[in-house]
Amino acid sequence: MSSNYILGNRVDSLTLAAAVARVASFIAAGSPHHIVTMNAEIAYLAYKDPGLQAVINRAHMVTADGSGVVWAARKLGTPLPERVTGIDLVQALAAEGARRGWRFYLYGAAPGVAAAAAAKLQEEHPGLVIAGTTHGYLGPDAMPALLAEIKRARPHILLVGLGAPKQEYWIATHLEELQVPVAMGVGGSFDVLAGVVRRAPAWVQRLNLEWLYRVVKEPKRVKRALALPKFMLAVLHEARCRR
Repeated sequence: MSSNYILGNRVDSLTLAAAVARVASFIAAGSPHHIVTMNAEIAYLAYKDPGLQAVINRAHMVTADGSGVVWAARKLGTPLPERVTGIDLVQALAAEGARRGWRFYLYGAAPGVAAAAAAKLQEEHPGLVIAGTTHGYLGPDAMPALLAEIKRARPHILLVGLGAPKQEYWIATHLEELQVPVAMGVGGSFDVLAGVVRRAPAWVQRLNLEWLYRVVKEPKRVKRALALPKFMLAVLHEARCRR
């Protein structure tokens, strides 16, 4: 698996199928692994935050979650085969997991959302084993009980939907203690899976405008979307420096 660097952040050159195969190898190994699904917003945050960048670069797999990262890799002369979004990877892992008997645990989002997302995944992928769900609105006092519950559940894959970069820091902090073979930050994927938020239509995704669709549907995301032009300018500057 080859890796590229965008603004100092590692991203692996993977197709969706290759990412699923990589996860299967992590589960077979049994030791804990951290997966980051990196979009342009996270990449720009990490560009400004050495601590977050270190978490990303220590992860065992980093996928290109979004067209912005694919564009950046192309501009920097290290093109990626395709984008591998968090929600697409979750769906692909659920399909594979239903066949292989992998156990999933979902942690994050508002009360009831992770449970609804789990039910939807089980409906779409018969035989999928959900080892547990917990919402993301827990204080520090509740953390020891949550960690104990996850350890008792013994999932193969832990999906963490706390939003970036909180989920990346959480996984990095607790991965060794939990000893989960695969822990992956999934952002707002639970909301989409549960039907709380609609994903952009396929034609919008093909035009690489999914980010704009989300801003239109959720105006509160405007501030976050402002990271995209800053990311693009930083990438263009890096591309000039590489020449």
